[in-house]
Formats: sequence, structure tokens, C-alpha cells
Amino acid sequence: MTSSLPRALWYRARPGASRYVRLGLWRVDVRTAIQRSNGRFKMKIAKAAGAAALAVALLTSASLSSLAQAADWKPRKPVEFVIMAGPGGGADKMARLMQTIVEKHDLSSRPLIPVNKPGGSGAEALVYLKQKTGDDHVIMVTLNSFYTTPLRQAALDVDISTYTPVARMAEDTFLLWVHNDSGITTVDEFVTAAKQQGKEWKMAGTGRAQEDELLTRFLNKTYSLDINYVPFKGGGAVAKQLAGKHVNSTVNNPSEALGFYEAGTVRALASFTPERLPLFPDTPTFKELGVDHSYFMQRSVVGAPGMSPEAAAFYQGVFRKVYESPEWQDYMKKKSLRGDFLTGDALMEYWINGRALHQQMLKDIGDL
Repeated sequence: MTSSLPRALWYRARPGASRYVRLGLWRVDVRTAIQRSNGRFKMKIAKAAGAAALAVALLTSASLSSLAQAADWKPRKPVEFVIMAGPGGGADKMARLMQTIVEKHDLSSRPLIPVNKPGGSGAEALVYLKQKTGDDHVIMVTLNSFYTTPLRQAALDVDISTYTPVARMAEDTFLLWVHNDSGITTVDEFVTAAKQQGKEWKMAGTGRAQEDELLTRFLNKTYSLDINYVPFKGGGAVAKQLAGKHVNSTVNNPSEALGFYEAGTVRALASFTPERLPLFPDTPTFKELGVDHSYFMQRSVVGAPGMSPEAAAFYQGVFRKVYESPEWQDYMKKKSLRGDFLTGDALMEYWINGRALHQQMLKDIGDL
């Protein structure tokens, strides 16, 4: 006869033992049964714990190995630092400053080599980076054409969400500029002069349907103007056009026009910011003038699609150190830049939101 108890509790009777209980033809030594049962249970627990410990050790070893690989990864050759605008503009100046900081603080085993690719409002740079999918030795500094050009040129087949988020280094600001010899000192005077000249009034800017043209279209719509937008390949060339009186106005970033401003050649009429810029304390914001419109340019570093996690971690670490350096912090202060450091998922979310914003802006001006 068998018992419904587990086999560990089945033992033959021992005469005279008070701690025994009868189960049909069997008597069970409760104390011994429990001790033996506990012993076997403990042995099973020990075996399971040992297996778990081994698994944890293996996983930990793999994780440490992965971290070590990420920490050990370094460029094996010079790194292309693509700039999606021409020489002399804000993106170009920033990229070359970052290159200098990396070199000064010995942050990379190989140099960053700036390469300007301004064609097609950044299309040249975007397509080039896409063609470098999986390449750990190509990174790019962006403008807001990172958003607008793929939206306007669907044939490029560029999806910014496939690119590798490295670092947002800052957000740049915009001001409305005129030549000092124009005699214009306020936005009201600017509006009056631009209305009188109609299409003859020329606004220089970087690229097509990028930041500068979006702001020009905004001014046209807000003040019922008919300004003629004239594109150039970079902010440096744009600033020179105004300084040489070849155009009537610009919406340059501070870093692009600062030299001419300090020389007394150009004048800032208003900023597209919520508050006055410390660098231009006497220049009102458009918000102060009754037009609540703020707009910023992202200054980010992006890696090629499919960049290895180890390489991405390396560049993220490098540019975090660049951001924290006294040289970069001083540059941000002197050039009226703003914004915290972003990387990884936070930067990707920032890009997705920026793309949605610019998609709506392009629809509003009839360019999508």
C-alpha cells in the first residue's frame, strides 16, 4: 500500500519508538523524515543557488566585458567631422572650436577633420552621412536643416531617427540685422522701409527653407511685407553680404555677425528670444514689441546610422567633456548660446519634437 505523502516521508516502522505514526502498513518516523526531507530540500536549494550564482557571474562577466570594450574603443583613423553648411557660419565656427578643444585636452586618439558639405541646404551632408551607415569614424554637426531638408526633399529618403544621437551642445539664437548706414534703428522703421521697397528689399540667409527663410517668411506674414529672400551657403557669407551693402537685412546668429557689430558696421533691431540677450542688453525682443515668437537653432553632433554602441559611447563621452570645458562654456556665454547637454534617448526625443515643429512651420508657409 502506498501513501499520498512524498516518497521522502516513507520509512518502515521501528518498534518502540514514540515519535512514530502509523499510515496503513507503514509507520513514519516524523523527526527523521523531516530531517531527511529538509536535508534534501536544502541540497536542492544549494544546487539552485549555485546555478543562479553561476548565471549571475556569467552575466556580470559579459557586462563587464562589454563595458570594457566600450571604454577601450578608440578611433583607429582620423574622424571626419562633417559640417552641413559653408565656411564662416555658426556651425562651421562651432565645429572648429570643438575640434580645437578635443585636441587641446587630448580627448581623442585621432584628430577630428572638419569637412564642409553645404550643398542642397544640407542635403549633401545628410546623404553623405547616410551612405556612411555603420561607419564609426564619421560624425556631423547640425543646423535645423537637419529637420527641414528631409521633410522638403522626400526623395533623399533620409530618416533622422536612424542617425546616432551623440550630443546637443547648445541652442543658438537669432536677431534681425540691418546695416548701420541704413539709418534704421527700430523694427517699426524696418517695416516702413521694407514696405516701401517691396520685392526690392533683400534678406540674405543660409539655404532654402531653413531657419533664415522660415524667419523671413514669418516677418513677411506678420508685418504684411514682400521681402525677397536670397540664399547663400553659410552664415559667414550672409553676414558679409550685409556688411558690404549687397542686401538690406539678415537674421544672422550672434556669432556670425558679432565681428561686424563690434566694428559698428551692422545694427541689431530685435531678437527672436523670450528675454533680452546679455550680449545685446539694449536690443528688445520681438515679444516686447508685441510679437511673441521665439526660435532657436540646434547645435548638435550626430553619428552615422548603425554606429556601434562602443563608438557612440566614446563620442558621447568626448563631447560631454567638450561641453563641460571652460572654453565651451565661455563660448556659449560670449555668443549668446543656451541649453543643457543632451545625449542618447533624450536627444532623440528632442529631434523628434523638433521635426514635428518644423513640419508644422513648413505647412504654415505653404512649403509642404
